[in-house]
Order: sequence, then structure tokens, then C-alpha cells
Amino acid sequence: MPIRSDAVVLDIDGVLVDVADSYRRAIVESVERVYDRTIRKEDIQQFKDAGGFNNDWELTYAAALYVLATSEGYDESIDDVTDEIAASGGGLEAAETVVRDGLGAQATQRVVNRWDCDRLRDVFQQLYLGADLYRGLEGGEPDIESRGFIHDEPVLLEESTRDALVEDDDLGVGVLTGRPEAEAEIALERVGLDDAVPADRRFTMDDWEEGKPHPRALVTLAERFDAETVVFVGDTLDDVRTATNAADADPDRDYHGIGVLTGGLTGEEGRRKYEAEDAAAVLESINELPDLLES
Repeated sequence: MPIRSDAVVLDIDGVLVDVADSYRRAIVESVERVYDRTIRKEDIQQFKDAGGFNNDWELTYAAALYVLATSEGYDESIDDVTDEIAASGGGLEAAETVVRDGLGAQATQRVVNRWDCDRLRDVFQQLYLGADLYRGLEGGEPDIESRGFIHDEPVLLEESTRDALVEDDDLGVGVLTGRPEAEAEIALERVGLDDAVPADRRFTMDDWEEGKPHPRALVTLAERFDAETVVFVGDTLDDVRTATNAADADPDRDYHGIGVLTGGLTGEEGRRKYEAEDAAAVLESINELPDLLES
């Protein structure tokens, strides 16, 4: 059934570009390089589903925290840990609480003493950006020679889909992403949306502290569009929750959270998870969106 909307807001990762071999690879390999052990790539989705990990640096820190905890005898599975994180509200702070409760004070202090988030972030950025972009964006000299995983992000948005969205005079197009501004700009240029989505129609990591699923950014974009109905397309449960929270915070507008199956949530299991969060629709990819919308 078509959804009538006068504004569509797009996530980037897993929606416009495929990040399985970039951001998600950087999470796994950063922990491996710093601590010689890591989680599996498929474990990343468990953290994402727990909520509060829109920031992939913070997910990296949580993964490292779990790895370090297991070296102190912590024997909870990833499934159990992420369930407990979700029950504690999601995100890095909840991960710290879960580990502290499971280990006790002394073992937790030993873990924290080895938990080097600054180094994890730096390694992540070097692997993801590569040496040249790292110098330009981070302003430092890398100690890892890497081409950069950012170059391994296949475009998911087809030209015909992009044109159908941006050439519709009755439809505003915005972007809401957890990427830093500079990295968002690189992705938007790659998919051909850098000129079509001006700065005042974007929210990146640099524009707000709360992160998804907090509704502030989505509600602000809706206000800027003066929209009555807003569709938000993302690849995680937190994206759908963002739309739900926006509807609660801004009841004078309609918000529809739509999930795509081109990120970490795939197949029938992904579809079921979206539907359990009351997604307005679940699409195989962003390229099904124009047929869903009725301007």
C-alpha cells in the first residue's frame, strides 16, 4: 500500500552504500589489532539490535570491553550480553554496567585499565579512511599503512531511484546519519546526493549529541521541510525507533519508519525484527522506495 509523504529522510550506511566491508570490518579489525582478539562480524548486529550503538566508534569500544572482560573470566555469550545491554537501555553506558555487574569491582578495574578507547578510535580511523584521508581529516600521521576501507563501499542507490526522489517537486529529501560530517559528504558525493541535499537538510554526528533513536534530528528536519508526513528510511532497529519516538515527540505530524534489508538486517529474520518494531514497511532495498511513496 503506498505511503503518502511530503518528505523523505535517508540514512546513509546500509541504505545508500554498503558498509559490510568498511565500517563493520573496521570494528572487527580495530579490536583485533589492539587486543589480538575480537568479535565476529556477525556479532556486530547483536549490538546494533540492542540499541544505542548508532556510533560505530562506541560499538568498537563495547566490543573491546567484552573481549577484555572475557580475559578476566567473564563467560556470558554475545547473545546474553547484548540482551542484557538492551534491557539496561542500550548503548555504551549500558555495556559498561552489564560488564561491571558480571565481573565485580576489582576485575572491572583491571579491564578498564586496559581499555584504551582513544587508541581504538585512532586505529579505526586509520583502517577506515586510509593513510591519505587520515592525514587530511584527522590531521595526524598514521602508523598503519592502509588503502582505506572507505573505498570498499558499493553504492546501493540506483541513479533512477535518486532521480525519482530529487526531481519530485512535491517531495523534500534529507539525510540523517551517524557518520561524521566529512565522511557523510564523501558518501553523498559518491551516490550523487551532495548537491541535491544541502547542509540544512542533513544531520550528521557533528550536528547533534543524542544520536539515534533520539527524535530531535528527525523532528528538526521535519520542521525545516514544513512537512506533514515524513518517511525515514534506515537499516537498523534504532532507525525505526527514531521515527516512532519522533511521532511521540511531535504528534502534529505523521512519521513512518521504513527498514531496508541491505544492511545488517537481512532476509526473513530481518523482516520479522523490523515488523516487531512496527516498521511502516520493509523494503528489499532503497530502490523500492519510489514505488512505495505517493507524493
